[in-house]
Amino acid sequence: MHETGIVRDLISRIVRAAHEAGASRVSGVHVWIGALTTFSPEHFRDHFEEEARGTAAEGAALHIEPSDDTRHTQAQHVILQRLELDVPESKDDTG
Repeated sequence: MHETGIVRDLISRIVRAAHEAGASRVSGVHVWIGALTTFSPEHFRDHFEEEARGTAAEGAALHIEPSDDTRHTQAQHVILQRLELDVPESKDDTG
């Protein structure tokens, strides 16, 4: 299904970003959903929770900003706006 692929790709990018930042987990995800996508916020949330299961994004607070602007240049897209990551503090080896 097309929607599953979109969310699966999004989760993959989120997990990769968390790994590259040294995060222990993703605590929040902010997305914008274009008006011409096939997602309602509830439908997107269902797919997100299913695809995030077992990853660093599992249990992350999902913040969805739906658009109703069908003329927006990104109206057919889902855009990752921001991530909130839990990154452990590094220990200072000099002290």
